[in-house]
Amino acid sequence: MSLEPALSTMSDAVALWYVGAGSAAGIVRAACELLVAGADGPSLCALAAVSFRHADEEVPELLEAAMQEVGLAFHPRGTIAAHEAGIRVMASRVLTGDLTPKALAVWAWSTFPMAPVELPRELKLLGFDYEYLDEYAEVGVTLERSAEQLDAEIVAEARRIVASGRR
Repeated sequence: MSLEPALSTMSDAVALWYVGAGSAAGIVRAACELLVAGADGPSLCALAAVSFRHADEEVPELLEAAMQEVGLAFHPRGTIAAHEAGIRVMASRVLTGDLTPKALAVWAWSTFPMAPVELPRELKLLGFDYEYLDEYAEVGVTLERSAEQLDAEIVAEARRIVASGRR
């Protein structure tokens, strides 16, 4: 893997960890890939050397310095910026076909039910609509929108979310 894809993998691994959709061990793997791709630095080396067994404890202590060494954005976990980074990665997975539109919307609805994060608001509403669609379908009632219509709205929202991070 060359450096640019390895940086993207690291950025995505961290963003997913921010929102509970990735693991600290995944960040360690991504740090190893960065080293293999030619990135270097003492903090990155320390991060790549963390054992998977201790990743949950050690990654948070090493991550900020390692991200700065390789020129990637770091956001403290639990902040709105961290949540938005994770949401963008999840939305991009819909656009690449790695995640279904329904899975994204239901994930947003269940992950951020009351969180003050503006970015997934429309996704949360669409996830809520999907839950109703499924419940009503079980009893034979049809709603105004079909699953295909909801999917199209979710894909459009995923495009908007991904594009909002490119500014």
